[in-house]
Amino acid sequence: MEMKELLIILVVVLVVFGAKKLRSVGEDLGHAVRGFKKAMSEGDQEETTAASQRRQIRSDTPDAEFPEAKAAPKAEAAAKSERSA
Repeated sequence: MEMKELLIILVVVLVVFGAKKLRSVGEDLGHAVRGFKKAMSEGDQEETTAASQRRQIRSDTPDAEFPEAKAAPKAEAAAKSERSA
């Protein structure tokens, strides 16, 4: 678009809405854009926080040990010795 066309559109919008109404619409639109940007940045922060917590849980927990797996050979040996006795 050329500059003349933009000026004509601006004049028509001013005539239809008036300067006061146009100013309030512009302010409302600015508040909406700022609110949207703030919500997007908060969403990004929540995602990074959740991801770091997941990494922390996975790295901080020790491997599980199963003591019954160690006791099982002893129980089998005891059962065999009872059978043979």
